[in-house]
Amino acid sequence: MTDTAARQTSNVVPTLADIELARTRVATVATITPMESSRYLAELLGSPVFLKCENLQRTGSYKVRGAYNRMVMLSADERARGVVAASAGNHAQGVALAARELGIKATIFMPVGVALPKLQATRRYGADVILQGATITEALQAAADFAAETGALIIPPFDHEDVVIGQGTLGLEILDEIPDLETVIVPIGGGGLAAGVASVVKQQAAATGRTVKVIGVQAEAAAAYRPSLLAGEPVQIQMGPTIADGIAVAKPGDLNFQMIEKTVDEIVEVSEDEVAQAILILLERTKLVVEAAGAVGVAAIIAGKVRAVGKTVVILSGGNIDALLLQRVISQGLAASDRYLTVRVILPDRPGQLVRVAQLVAEANANVVEVLHTRHGLGAQLSEVAIELSVETRGGDHKQQVIDTIRAGGLDVFVEE
Repeated sequence: MTDTAARQTSNVVPTLADIELARTRVATVATITPMESSRYLAELLGSPVFLKCENLQRTGSYKVRGAYNRMVMLSADERARGVVAASAGNHAQGVALAARELGIKATIFMPVGVALPKLQATRRYGADVILQGATITEALQAAADFAAETGALIIPPFDHEDVVIGQGTLGLEILDEIPDLETVIVPIGGGGLAAGVASVVKQQAAATGRTVKVIGVQAEAAAAYRPSLLAGEPVQIQMGPTIADGIAVAKPGDLNFQMIEKTVDEIVEVSEDEVAQAILILLERTKLVVEAAGAVGVAAIIAGKVRAVGKTVVILSGGNIDALLLQRVISQGLAASDRYLTVRVILPDRPGQLVRVAQLVAEANANVVEVLHTRHGLGAQLSEVAIELSVETRGGDHKQQVIDTIRAGGLDVFVEE
């Protein structure tokens, strides 16, 4: 058994010395990303809040840290065989960049429906990309078959100690910038990032006689860790659809689970609306573009799912969000923030009715952004017309004012959820 394989089967959390050594290796490819403070989030939490901006990392996420640390440890023979991975985005780009920097041939399997920007970015880093399967599960199987046929080495996205150690270098950066931190909030999918960062901050805190709380955050539709922790072992869940595709993992990694069980204090879950709202707030308040998986920590603060526990660092793990998805997420975030209202009004089918509704909306000082006027469906009878209005509002009170003003004009209003 090689040294790497022996360490992979170990139950021991990686040491600070392991991660310090990895930092010198990872520094050749990963940049030191900014740490930004947020007054808005600090007011919500009641404690200072800092944002670690791995969305500004090379390839747009933290993934390159683990991929590079794993690949730089390969023997000459392993490098000559090439590497293979399966991913719908961030891991693909991390492996592709690491392989290019190390002169290793990389083959990446991606699902057929992968977002075009992620596909193009992975190819630009020099990897051979093969589109296969409708889901990431099918792409993973294709990668495994390819490895068996060619001898290429699989680079896993999270469940390997070299990968975890590479991700842990982010924890060292955080401590360099906020040495007296008291809480870290980190996204969890498979668990590689959380395991690495938690290993660092817990050991460093113990060495200095302090305590640091680590809070993991999952998307409600892909929350495998809490049931796994209750069961005492990784369990597979049935996932639902989620915009947080970067942390949509149905089963925790075996190694990651052991580390997280020892080092992560609490795990919370956030809804799709809460994540959308967090992306919108990050855009407006911090001018940062963050993907859904990277925004879950901020979502947990906004939703009141974490308590004020001293100086708090939130990891923004990635920023690779497709522009079309971002457009939809902004709309969803506006609705979740009570700043976007869709109402349906049934009116007599005669001239002047649309003007009548528009005047009532104007009296409420709201702005109509879209109108659907139809005689078909939406509850309208033969002598009626249905008008569906999308209206910009300024929050919950103003939203209710718009509804009340239309009703005061003698019209029935149906609010679309």
